[in-house]
Formats: sequence, C-alpha cells, structure tokens
Amino acid sequence: MVRDTLYARSQDAPADRGTARTNRLAALVRWETAVVLALLLVVVGASLGVDGFADGRNAEFLLLDAVAVLLIALPVTLVVITGEIDLSVASTLGLCSAVMGQLWLSGWPLELIVVAAIALGAVLGAVNGLFVTGFGLPSLAVTIGTLAAYRGLAFVVLGDQAVADFPTDWTRAAADTVAGGALPWAMVIALVLAVGFGVTLHLTPFGRQLYAIGNNAQAAAFTGIPVARAKFWLFVASGAVAGLAGVYWTLRYASARADNGEGLELSVVAAVLLGGVSIFGGRGTLLGVLAGVLLLATLRNALQLADVRADTLDIVTGVLLIASVVVPNVVALARARRRRGRPT
Repeated sequence: MVRDTLYARSQDAPADRGTARTNRLAALVRWETAVVLALLLVVVGASLGVDGFADGRNAEFLLLDAVAVLLIALPVTLVVITGEIDLSVASTLGLCSAVMGQLWLSGWPLELIVVAAIALGAVLGAVNGLFVTGFGLPSLAVTIGTLAAYRGLAFVVLGDQAVADFPTDWTRAAADTVAGGALPWAMVIALVLAVGFGVTLHLTPFGRQLYAIGNNAQAAAFTGIPVARAKFWLFVASGAVAGLAGVYWTLRYASARADNGEGLELSVVAAVLLGGVSIFGGRGTLLGVLAGVLLLATLRNALQLADVRADTLDIVTGVLLIASVVVPNVVALARARRRRGRPT
C-alpha cells in the first residue's frame, strides 16, 4: 500500500510541477507586470535617447506632474473596480480651485480654504453618488453631465480671472523636495495615500466586497453586501481627493483658475485602465495603477523634451487608453478559445 501511495505521488509530481510552472508563467505575463516592464524600457530608452531626461531636475518635474493624476486615480480605481466610472474629477478639481481663489479674495485664511476645498469636493462627489445610487442612473451619463456642470460653475465663481497672490511659503511647499533631491514631498504624500488605498482594496473585507460588486452587483447584494452604500461613499472619496488635487494644483502653479486641470480626466482614466483595471469592473490592482500613472507621465515627459506637439501627446494618451481596453480583452478571448479547444 505504501508503495502504491509513493507511486501515485510520483505520477502526480510532474503534473504538480507543470501546474507550478504554468502559474509562474502566468504571473510573469500579468498585465501589471507588462506595464512595469514597459515603464522600465521607456525610462531606459528616454535616458539614452532624449537629452535632459536623465537630469535630476527633470525627474523632479516629472514626479510633480504625476502627483495630481496619481491622487485622483486612487479613488477612481476603486470606483471602476465596482463597474462604475467618474469622469467629473477634473472639473471637480477646477471648481475647487476656483472656489479657493474666490475665498482667498474674500479674506479667508488659507488653512480654512484648504479644508473648505476638500469638503466641497466631497459634496460634489456625493451629488454624483446620489444620482448613481439613489436614482439608479448610469455613472457614465451622470459624470459626463457633472463634468460640464462643475466646469461651468467654476467659471461662474471666478470667471476668466486668475488669483495668483497666494503666500510663497505655501506655493514653495507644494513643490518642495525631500532633502533637496528629486523626490517631491507631494509625491511622498500621494504614495502614503496609495498605501492606504491599497491596503483597503487588497487586505480588507471592504476591498473584497468591491471586487464582488464589480463581478456581479446583484449577486453581491444577495449575499448582504451594501452595494449602493459602498458605491456612494466611493464617489464621495473620489470627489474629496479631487478637491485635494485641486488644492495641490492651485498651490503648485500658484494660480487659482476655473480651467485648472481641464482634460485631466483623460489622463486619469487612461492611467487606471493602463494599470490593468478592467473597465467592466471586478479586476485590477493599485500597484498596476501606480505603474500606469508613472508610465503615462514618463512618456509625456519624454515626448515633451523631444519637442513633440501637445496635440500629439493627446493622441498618444488616447491610443494608450484604447489599447488598455482592447488588448486585455483580446488576450482573454484568445485564452478562452484555447481552453475550449483543449481535450478534456
């Protein structure tokens, strides 16, 4: 009997080793891994082929440019994982920036203005959440509508003027770096928030609920998951962080304008999808999104240094956005067909 058991184990061992090799290979070809490798290739290629890219000062500017996109991408990642989307984030940023400028002109202390801007962002996010979860409207239509409405309100609040007389100690702090190096403190704060969002998404029951909602919201509701409440608070978080990004944007460029962050929603959605988050919900990681943000920022920075026109940069972003949706679905379809073709 012992001999039979040993024989059975010896027969199973090759299959187990084959399964382990398959799992390791699958891990190597994960979309997130491919994005990280692409980021490394772009960094190496740009360092060798683009003048000034490898300079420490340029690295600082690259990271400063990536901060706002990374901040907003964190809650948007969670929103997309549940099968929803928030396209109003850039307009929320602009409206919060415009309100900052108006409050500063009205004599408010800047400490209170910062709190008010983040609170306003949370309220704007709650409006989105109410229409989506309370009235059952599709988030795509709702946030396209509020994208236009919030941007219009920003011009009502501040018009076409720019408020640029913020205290220099605040504006310098927004662009200050760690120990005078290339790493901005703003990026450190964004990475700390990324860790918090990552722990919430990947290591808590709430995070597992979000994946369940994205895979099948109706089934998740039947299991007792509060689907509507979870989505509502994600939209609130998305608005609040967009308000924080508005504070950063205003202080970094020392200018409160109604058109601040215009078009930024394209970069945010592109970074999230490029990072491996499924537009249909239920799949994605924060690590992949971080890599997607840095890849997109690095590409744009390298192309700008190479004197590529601004409209071409938008084309590159759009192509990456389409590719990040099409390629994973084509790969998944090919894998499904291959599995169906295997003999049982």
